[in-house]
Amino acid sequence: MALKKIYLHNLVDGTIKIDLQLELIAGENGLDKEITVADVNRPGLSLAGFFDFFAFGRIQVFGLGETAFMRKLPEAQRKEMLEMFFSYDILCCVFTHGESPDDLFIELANSRNIPVFISQYRTTRFVSLWIHAVEGYFAPTITVHGSLVDVFGVGVLLLGKSGVGKSECALELIEKGHRLVADDIVEIQKIDEIFLFGKSAEIITHHMEIRGLGIINVKEIYGIASVRNRKRIDLIIMLEEWERNKEYDRLGIDEHKYSILDINLSFITVPVRPGRNIPILIETAALNHRLKKTGTFSAKDLDFKIQEKIKLETAKKE
Repeated sequence: MALKKIYLHNLVDGTIKIDLQLELIAGENGLDKEITVADVNRPGLSLAGFFDFFAFGRIQVFGLGETAFMRKLPEAQRKEMLEMFFSYDILCCVFTHGESPDDLFIELANSRNIPVFISQYRTTRFVSLWIHAVEGYFAPTITVHGSLVDVFGVGVLLLGKSGVGKSECALELIEKGHRLVADDIVEIQKIDEIFLFGKSAEIITHHMEIRGLGIINVKEIYGIASVRNRKRIDLIIMLEEWERNKEYDRLGIDEHKYSILDINLSFITVPVRPGRNIPILIETAALNHRLKKTGTFSAKDLDFKIQEKIKLETAKKE
């Protein structure tokens, strides 16, 4: 499991793939600070002189309200407030809507090596992009060998030993209109402690290795609608070679789970042998998973009806 570190200079050096439209205007010597939380802070109360519970370790976002408030403060009061503000070890400051701080703000920021940025985005848009861009760096991440496909809106992760046919199965699902997320190497991130999202390793995005064909570019062959960059994982299917003496689940009443990063996901095993149409089984499994989420559990419903029928017939005999 990998946990990356991110620093303020990563906001402007291309490491962050989302363009936050940041322009550095002060505090260049403080760009080596590490960002430890994705949350932001709106320093409205602090500008009014209330510094209790001041979250100075977060990025400080100055919207139109904060900027206008500072401009209306008398010069002496503004100086006192800013000196108090910059007495804390501020991570950095961002002024949204393209607004700029005054000369005193920039002077104090430079003297304490606190980076100050200007973003052209409106405040809500910037905060949304910031959290989305940064949260991945704090998310626990692992890499698994498999294929991830969006099947009827269900993120299906195909696992199994090398050569069992994961990529071929994924390719047939793509041909049937479903969407490839990742093949061979699936990077999985734990988001908000409850979701798992998968994506491809960047260098092989949209590519697949098919034995006998070699490397193919799915996006170029099947079109942009055949791929997606990221997908929440909902169902895990283990493909394994059929074993004659192994007992396989034929009812599906018992729900099995597979744990990744301490999150349990629905799990089924699909035996592979000549003559079995594995892609259509995976499509059915995805649809059945969606049905369960709406409260309909076909296997349990049928079992309940059978049990009730048996009770009724038994009562008649008595």
